[in-house]
Amino acid sequence: MDQKIREAIVKGETSLGIEFGSTRIKAVLIDRQFETIGSSSYEWENQLIDGYWTYDLEEMVNGMQETYRQLKQEIERKYGVTLQRIGSIGCSAMMQGYIALDRAGKPLVPFRTWRNATTGEAASELTEKFRYKIPQRWSIAHLYQAILNDEEHVAYIDYMTTLSGYIHWLLTGSKALGIGDASGMFPIDPTARQYNEDMIKKFGGLIAGKAYPWSLEDILPKVQAAGEQAGYLTEAGARLLDPSGSLQAGIPLCPPEGDAGTGMVATNSVEKRTGNISVGTSIFAMFVMEQDLSAVYPEIDIVSTPDGSPVAMVLANNCSSDINAWLGLFREFYEAMGHKPDRNQLFSILFNKALEADADGGGLLSYGYYSGENITGLAKGRPLFVRSPESRFNLANFMRVHLFTAFAALRLGMDILTQKEQVTIDRILAHGGLFKTPLVGQKMCAAALNVPVSVLSTAGEGGPWGMAILASYMLNKEQHEGLADYLAAKVFHEAQGQEVYPESADVNGFALFMERYTEGLAIEQAAVDHLVENGKTREGSVTISQKAEW
Repeated sequence: MDQKIREAIVKGETSLGIEFGSTRIKAVLIDRQFETIGSSSYEWENQLIDGYWTYDLEEMVNGMQETYRQLKQEIERKYGVTLQRIGSIGCSAMMQGYIALDRAGKPLVPFRTWRNATTGEAASELTEKFRYKIPQRWSIAHLYQAILNDEEHVAYIDYMTTLSGYIHWLLTGSKALGIGDASGMFPIDPTARQYNEDMIKKFGGLIAGKAYPWSLEDILPKVQAAGEQAGYLTEAGARLLDPSGSLQAGIPLCPPEGDAGTGMVATNSVEKRTGNISVGTSIFAMFVMEQDLSAVYPEIDIVSTPDGSPVAMVLANNCSSDINAWLGLFREFYEAMGHKPDRNQLFSILFNKALEADADGGGLLSYGYYSGENITGLAKGRPLFVRSPESRFNLANFMRVHLFTAFAALRLGMDILTQKEQVTIDRILAHGGLFKTPLVGQKMCAAALNVPVSVLSTAGEGGPWGMAILASYMLNKEQHEGLADYLAAKVFHEAQGQEVYPESADVNGFALFMERYTEGLAIEQAAVDHLVENGKTREGSVTISQKAEW
């Protein structure tokens, strides 16, 4: 087997996916049987600087190089061959946000990520003008807010893109973007599979008086669907990715995508009436729609699958960060006792304690809001744990309520789909770090959403594996073979999964928790209003690093 893999590596019969997630940059190399033959990762952190959540783009390059270096080293160690040829490459990253470049290709302002809740005025005005939900995270909301703020840099924009589009441009020189990620920049016309022309014109009318030297069509990336080719690795791109000089230029790249799209691919959820849920620093659920929603809802975004089908997306900004912080505290205690904990064992023991808890979490309450939360209308975040003297405060309830709160904001958005729009959800395919501990995450998710939750054996491979699959699809698909058919017939035809059904006691317990959660939002708002950071005023500049482990 190793000899066959070695030959595949030498011949370039491989596909590479690189994903820039919220806490790690990850790379996965697969063969033509979609098996992972090498993987690596690099941890990085977002920072709150001058009121904006951001990542250092220089560290992004360094992290990409280190991730590739580790992958190359692993391939050499396992198979005795230097990685020189790769059949196809794909880049993915956190969706949305705002990267604005000048004519020389230099960032005009620091990268503004999806996590920022600073574009409320712009998002509201555009939603009303377009009669289409424009979330605060979307690139067009960031751009319009900068215009409303009269920010000087706007006049000098030559190209605006997302993080995946920026990386793709560095590697290929091509200003392209996959339709899934593009749908988080500007509304997509699902028939034309391009930006909505009517809305482009409406935006032009909104800013006509500014007399900028650009039009929106000029500065947005080209939209491309899964299966299309989106450029080749240039010599400069090859040296940027692999400074050692071993990697050959000329490798084809597929359209860069967002992490939502790679999650859909990794869970085989691109067909109509399928859905998936992804948990990490943020949490989102996506459902491929058969028909349009009857109204515009602030809690629901309309985006696209990588092949262009419309998707209803419910996204909450906060999920894992606070849980990871608490587990870090437990680890510190364990170390203070003179022990060296195994990280996986620590997660497993504490997560499994949640199965011993009272169904509702014992009257405890938690908000893991490291940042603002769009669904509940909080502009800023304050992680918060609250209990009354009557609460049943023990470790099991403590863990259960923190797992419950990871799904709570998402549940509020899901209720709109299931109750107002009568969307039927047969099951949800799940992926993300929370589901690495067998059964616990699935049981909590099933209780929270009251639907069966399945985790495929491939789900642990995650976004970079999904991106590698998209790169493979571009290279190896049959003529006229759609992405859904490719996934069903070739990638997942032997995939095994485990399905967990909601139990009535857990469902009822979560309903009680949600009553406390909704009623207690005033407590969270009070914490935002009155708890300042590092002794600085609310108007002052503050820098915070936040690191997660999922």
